[in-house]
Amino acid sequence: MFFSGFPFGEDLPGHGRPRGPPKERNTTKFYELLEVDKNASLQDIKKAYRKLAIKHHPDKGGDPEKFKEISRAYEVLSDPEKKSVYDELGEEGLEGGGAETDPSDIFDLFFGGRRPGRQQSKKKGEDIVSPIKVTLEQIYNGAPRRMAINKDVICKDCEGRGGPADAFITCKECDGSGVKVMIRHLGPMIQQTQGMCASCKGQGRSIEPSKRCKTCGGKGVCKERKILQIFIEKGVKNHHKIAFRGEADERPGEIPGDVVLVEHELFKRRGNDLFMTKKITLYEALCGFKFLLTHLDGRQLLIQGNPGEVVKPDSVMCVKGEGMPNHKNPFIHGELYIVFDVEFPQKVPESLHAKFREILPQPEDTPMVDEDDPKIEHHVCEGVTAEELRARQQQQRTQGSGEAYEEDEDEGHAAGAQRVQCRQQ
Repeated sequence: MFFSGFPFGEDLPGHGRPRGPPKERNTTKFYELLEVDKNASLQDIKKAYRKLAIKHHPDKGGDPEKFKEISRAYEVLSDPEKKSVYDELGEEGLEGGGAETDPSDIFDLFFGGRRPGRQQSKKKGEDIVSPIKVTLEQIYNGAPRRMAINKDVICKDCEGRGGPADAFITCKECDGSGVKVMIRHLGPMIQQTQGMCASCKGQGRSIEPSKRCKTCGGKGVCKERKILQIFIEKGVKNHHKIAFRGEADERPGEIPGDVVLVEHELFKRRGNDLFMTKKITLYEALCGFKFLLTHLDGRQLLIQGNPGEVVKPDSVMCVKGEGMPNHKNPFIHGELYIVFDVEFPQKVPESLHAKFREILPQPEDTPMVDEDDPKIEHHVCEGVTAEELRARQQQQRTQGSGEAYEEDEDEGHAAGAQRVQCRQQ
């Protein structure tokens, strides 16, 4: 097959028409949307966003598209890493279109190798992942944190070489290439593969043991402890990652620090909503409740029910806008849901029964019977705790594992099955 021209387009150097001038990138749009200068501080950016968010919020009659643009601008400019990319490459850089493609990479893609004389680019080092435990208060309010890491750094004594320049020996197994070619005979065919040289571990050379660097032992790197300053943004989700570029082992990389939520004694988080359980008395459930709640930011909230409303056990009520702040848009909050646990009195004196009969509605299915009738058996129920019930079930499972029960034909159930009965008077 014959190609009359280079098959991969005309924009590559030396083939077809020359490239035109590079497209001009807009790196001021987000600053103009927030009405701030490019040198504005993070505090000024937050202040400007808050003012514009209130003005253009859809709930306040603002334009939803304008509000979306403002929120996008704040999301980028409030993040130092994204802001740095935007200042250099504009929105295209944030969308992954900012990096220029090396045309010679086409050779690697189609021909499986690199061009002669071309130096191999550096590989990105592995990431370091470190979990950070934070409280719900810190996520609600935002908080600075410090994290210590142990990382590999280039040895200063040997400058990462592992020894003096004249101490290196070219690997005889791979002739300094770092790879070995292996040939396998598969019947009439021959298979040729490449693999890392096991002798020099892909380095192509080794160091004489007597000339290895005393500081790093010939490894070229040393361990170093470093303290990173971290700011937990408002409303971040559990397992949110915070990246620090260039802080991984010896080569440019990232440290995605996992934010791990610590359980709160009162509040439970589900998305941007908060849930809590509140115990109230039977009187409060019937006649109305009122209590003070200390929120995660220290505010005192007076929570009360609607007049005349009866609170049933396990009923749920909502306090609008008192949940967690939305990440990257902390002026929008979720809801606070309160699950009510109604505490009933252990006993009610008989002297109050008549008053309760006057106030409370009477049951419709109360049986009209002659309690002196000898044919009627009288029983009084006794309270059983959850622990007692679990112990009884465990005892029955233990007994039933080694016994065979015969079917009781008269009753239609297993003779060994026991019934929980009330105490007979």
